Order: sequence, then C-alpha cells, then structure tokens
Amino acid sequence: MSPLLRSSVAGVGVDLCYPLLLNTSCRRTLRPRFQASFLYVLLFSLALLTVLLNLLVIVSISHYRQLHTPTNLVLLSLACSDLLIGLLVMPLDAQYSVSSCWFLGSWVCNGFYALTFALTSASVGSVVLISLDRYVAICRPLRYTSVVTVGRAQLTVCLCWFCSVLYNCSLLRDSLREPGKHSSCRGDCVVVLGVVSGAVDLLVTFLVPVSVVVALYLRVFAAALSQTRQVRSSRVAATAARRSEMKAAVTLGVVVVVFLACFCPYFCMSFTGQGAYATTAWIWGVWLLYFNSCLNPLMYAYFYPWFRKAIRLIVTLQILQPDSCRATIF
Repeated sequence: MSPLLRSSVAGVGVDLCYPLLLNTSCRRTLRPRFQASFLYVLLFSLALLTVLLNLLVIVSISHYRQLHTPTNLVLLSLACSDLLIGLLVMPLDAQYSVSSCWFLGSWVCNGFYALTFALTSASVGSVVLISLDRYVAICRPLRYTSVVTVGRAQLTVCLCWFCSVLYNCSLLRDSLREPGKHSSCRGDCVVVLGVVSGAVDLLVTFLVPVSVVVALYLRVFAAALSQTRQVRSSRVAATAARRSEMKAAVTLGVVVVVFLACFCPYFCMSFTGQGAYATTAWIWGVWLLYFNSCLNPLMYAYFYPWFRKAIRLIVTLQILQPDSCRATIF
C-alpha cells in the first residue's frame, strides 16, 4: 500500500494535538461536536459490525466438520484477515481519521502500518486463491478433488500469510528500523515509500492480483456457459448444471466487482499522488477499502445457504449441544 499522510484540510479549524508542546505539536482538525460524534459512531459501528460478521464465518467454518473443505479454508483465511482489520486497524484509524492526531507513539504507528499492509495483502491474496479455486472447480472439474485437497489448501493459505508478512516488513524496513523518521511533528503518523517501492507495491498488491482475478473470472464465466450448452442429454440435468455453474460464476463475479469497487479508489488516488494531501476524499477512499472487509461475509450470507443455516444454529445456541459439530449444514 502507498503512504498515508494526514494533515489539516483547508477551511477547517485546527488546534494542537499536544497543547503544551507549542513548537513541536501537530495541528488537530477541529470539527463541530455533532459531526465528530457522528463520525466516531459511524466508523466504530462499522468496525464492530465487521468483527461480528467475520467472527460468525470463522466460528461456522471452524466448528462444523462438514464445512472443513478446501474452498472454505480459503474463505476462513479471508475472514481472519477481515476480522483483524475490523478489530485492530479500523478502531485506530477511526480516531486518527476524525482528529488527525496520533497519540500512541512512533513505535505503535509503524506497527499499525505494518499490520495494515500485511492484513490487506493477505486479504487480497485470499481473494486470488478463491478465484483460483473456483477456476479449477469449474474449468477442471474432473481433476478438482485430486488437485485441490485440504492439505494443499492449508499449505497455500499459510504461504499466503507468510509472504504477506515478509513482503510488507521488507517494504517498511526503513520505517521499522527508525520509528518516527518521517514525522514532522508530535502527533503525526507517517510512512513514506520511495518512488520505486511505491511502484512495486502498486504492482504487487493491486495490479497483478486484479489482473489475475479478472482473467480467472472471465475463464470461469466462459467455461460455465460452455458446459451449460454441452449438457443436452436431459433437460433436468441441463437445468441443474446451468444453475450450479452459473451460480458459482455469478458469486465469483460479485466478489470481483465488490473487490474492485472497494480497492480501486484508494489505489487510483495513491497512483495519482492525491493521498499525500489527506483530503476528505482520500480518507473515505481508505475506509472504502476497509469496508470490503465488512461486505465479504454479507456476500457469503446471500450466496451460501450453509452460512445462513450455520448462523441460525449459532444464534439459537444449538452450537452448544453435544456433538453439534457433526450437524448437517448442507
């Protein structure tokens, strides 16, 4: 991800983050009390909703044995990254977005960015893995069970997380070695990437994954249409195949569209350099990226009946019954 640099926006009243440090304190954005309260409630509510929804996904897949499939393991990875974004990243950024003041010091600041970048990369990687899984299931159905196994899915997910952490720690190594290096005043939280590092990150975190996801979706959609035309022996069989394959294609299509809608504004502003000015549009671009973590479990609830049934079992506390993990979900 590209550097985030927050400063006061023209036309908005400002005050000091640390009033006693007149010469070294950053300025704080002053907002009307109602506006500030509304933003805090909105952003923290979004963070709470993100945590609760993704927690339902994690509990459902982890508890019920019938859901221990390769596909759901990748969904579990995505839910874990989304939950951590809602639990750790969004609350801290909510306070910083509204007040433009960072009160937790330079070490926590650098850790915050490292965590944000790593979780975002893991989330993007999980979306790529989901697209790849659907591609193999629809375009290579006879080889799916032999190629995609639970063990391989676990290994792939672990590699995705390991590479995300390693890559982003390497990307931020200068800032991690010298906390506060790029801060101009007390209360600032800044990470600056060089031109080359920013270009590489844009390529690795956004352009390449988007290209892969879109290409896989186009292949999946084309294969679903082709297979539907080939099933001619029985009208019932053709109808069932068409519904199953097209539903998988539509589900992946919605995931791709939502992913692009949430990530494109942020990376477009980063590419054009608008993020350096921390405008209101920039801040909401960042939160639109976070919003994707809340939308993902909502898409599961809409497209996957097993998730809706698992939620009913959890909410009605049937999950506490003996041997509930063996319940029939499908």
